[in-house]
Amino acid sequence: MTEASIRIGTRGSKLALWQANWVKDRILEHHPELSVELLVIKTSGDKILDVPLAKVGGKGLFVKEIEEAMLAGDIHLAVHSMKDMPGEFPEGLCIAAVPIRENPLDALLARKVSCIEQLPAGAAIGTSSLRRASQLLHLRPDLKILPLRGNIDTRIRKLETEKLDAVILAAAGIKRLGFTARITAEIDPETILPAVGQGALCIEARKDDTRIFNLLAEIHHPQTAFTVAAERAFLKRLQGGCQVPIAAFAQIRGQEMTIDGMVAETDGSVLFRDRLHGSPKEAKQLGTELAERLIERGAGDIVQRLIEEAQQQ
Repeated sequence: MTEASIRIGTRGSKLALWQANWVKDRILEHHPELSVELLVIKTSGDKILDVPLAKVGGKGLFVKEIEEAMLAGDIHLAVHSMKDMPGEFPEGLCIAAVPIRENPLDALLARKVSCIEQLPAGAAIGTSSLRRASQLLHLRPDLKILPLRGNIDTRIRKLETEKLDAVILAAAGIKRLGFTARITAEIDPETILPAVGQGALCIEARKDDTRIFNLLAEIHHPQTAFTVAAERAFLKRLQGGCQVPIAAFAQIRGQEMTIDGMVAETDGSVLFRDRLHGSPKEAKQLGTELAERLIERGAGDIVQRLIEEAQQQ
């Protein structure tokens, strides 16, 4: 690879390719002299489609092989969904840039109703997210949660083929792939708190690759980076992964950041939630402090037990 070429590593799903091409286009807008190409890498998460992520290793399944390619020098950078990123990065790698965030909320796609509250008793809802399922069951214990894996178009199709009453997906992915018209309603974060980093992209690179950092400077969005940093600090302090229903959502209004955080039992029977306000410059401290608050109330016991149970399976 020459100095004038950039190779981006990505998964091969439609959404992953859309995201990688979006980053490619932004780089070329500012540096049209470069040659930018995509290298599609199949990850473990792409190969295992019939088992919930919580049972097969969680978030790292979507990034491990891509990170190995970067450490080997096969690619210069990688584009991920931020919510797929584990709390820790391999030695030598880091977040190089965070572009502006797309819609961070969850979206309801329903066949016969216009909101969650209108779903009939015992309605079948498709989602493989413990975070979504636990909050749904806390709100509506009568609902029946069914596993839902696959790409976004596959999940939308299953709404009809599996005769589900509704599915819940990230609004960002639906919008990026042009399925916005299928959204019945965006779900208020007071009802279901989004995943850590939902709607944001993570551009990952080698820590020592200053050329890539300089190339990405124009598409880095500091406000999004602050909110994501707060949410990831919350997740890191709790040491949770896909085995635990954890959510965090930070917003900046003027000079103030607000972060909401949640930890729950998988069946929604117990749910801890709290909120903190502070300066965006204290993003990581706010996320950590919010996690400490929930740990003191008992959330840490849930996290530890669920992780131990997952390891024993």
